[in-house]
Amino acid sequence: MFTGIIEAEGSISKIEPRDGDWKVTINTGKLDMSDVALGDSIAANGICLTAIEFGRDYYVADVSGETLSVTTATDWSVGTPVNLEKALRLQDRLGGHLVSGHVDGVGTVKTISQDARSWRYQVEAPLAICKYIATKGSVCINGISLTVNHVDGCVFDVNIVPHTRQETTIKHFLVGTKVNLEVDLLARYLERMLSAPQASENDAQVSSITEQFLAENGFK
Repeated sequence: MFTGIIEAEGSISKIEPRDGDWKVTINTGKLDMSDVALGDSIAANGICLTAIEFGRDYYVADVSGETLSVTTATDWSVGTPVNLEKALRLQDRLGGHLVSGHVDGVGTVKTISQDARSWRYQVEAPLAICKYIATKGSVCINGISLTVNHVDGCVFDVNIVPHTRQETTIKHFLVGTKVNLEVDLLARYLERMLSAPQASENDAQVSSITEQFLAENGFK
């Protein structure tokens, strides 16, 4: 699990194709690697990757064919900047929101405009995940935990304060840039509970969670 609070901006330093998937080496920039152990998870642009080798300023990870097919990793090349975050520890502050590092879809930056000292980015999400994105809800863009300002169909916008823009790869975004999106975990699990088939009479337990139950308990 992660929080969506980026710890460092790194970059892709090596890509080795391996029979349909990749082995990548990522330069970790200013990320503190002193407490990293073999097998730890470090997210790159919101993609949870396992460190199979590491050093003071790098780590190596395998990127599966599945990951390449559903994320922007397939567009990586040597020098591509990436947002980095080490996995959440139980004693850490939850500064953003709970993020799994499992990308739900690839979005496209539609517009970029300045808004006072901040920047406003409009992003179009793929149709399959639009329903999970809500005004004032949370969304993860390339691993960054952000609050959704407004939603219009599949297009939503977020405001980026100067610090976030300076410390993450979002400063490199252009109109047309493809980005990894992860929706809020709660939205996914609520849908699953509502859409799951009714348990059979022989089941030991039958779910009592319905749309009416959720509405009556503040989930509207």
